[in-house]
Amino acid sequence: MNAKKVLAKTYIGLVLVILYAPIVFIAIFSFTEAKSLGNWTGFSIDLYRNLFTGSMQNSAGLLSALENTLLIALIASVVATFLGTVAAIGIFNLKGAKKNTMNFLNNIPMINPDIITGVSLFLLFVFLHISQGYVTVILAHITFCTPYVVLNVLPKLSQMNPNIYEAALDLGATPSQALRKVLIPVLRPGMVSGFILSFTMSLDDFAVTFFTRGTIGLETLSTYIYADARKGGLTPELKPLMTIIFLFILMVLLFINIRQSKNTEKK
Repeated sequence: MNAKKVLAKTYIGLVLVILYAPIVFIAIFSFTEAKSLGNWTGFSIDLYRNLFTGSMQNSAGLLSALENTLLIALIASVVATFLGTVAAIGIFNLKGAKKNTMNFLNNIPMINPDIITGVSLFLLFVFLHISQGYVTVILAHITFCTPYVVLNVLPKLSQMNPNIYEAALDLGATPSQALRKVLIPVLRPGMVSGFILSFTMSLDDFAVTFFTRGTIGLETLSTYIYADARKGGLTPELKPLMTIIFLFILMVLLFINIRQSKNTEKK
């Protein structure tokens, strides 16, 4: 093995350690009762028990924040997947400069810093006299999630044989039937990827949520953790909660990758 291969593998290993060491660190210390991260007081599952039984301090606030986060992420992801798929089909059917312009405009929200998006949407809602709360947070999440769905669906459209949709129409299918029975099955992998990415982005968001939630006391996990940290520490039960969320997302991704690998082998 030459020096370049050793150096490349060492570099990749170092990057993986930097990325996953904090998550592993949190997972390990979720199995101890210590309130401060990094202080091991012996193996215990009390934090998990407290999380699921609701016997921890401020349990209502954390569970409410988790419920809000999941509900907002689910609604925003479903709507963004629908809008992003329709937008991707529309962009794909454009030609020349119009198509390039729309692709360029679709990329701007993804590159734009979250804080600018959050402040812009906040000012827009104030200008339109829209009361901020659940609705504005969901609308804001749909806004920044939709471009990611477009980005995932467009490659599937490029890989598709363009003649199959026209063939379905020639054989008597209505446009809606051709969409459901021809286009959607082809685009489904991109739609699923876009949905998962949107769900994760919504789950993770802080800046946009912070500026669009208003003053009604709406809390998501990100805003709850921010408020908790400002008090001088974090709720210990956040460690098992973060571990469970990570493992759930990991299992979903593994399931999707294994399924796609099996489908590829069959082909």
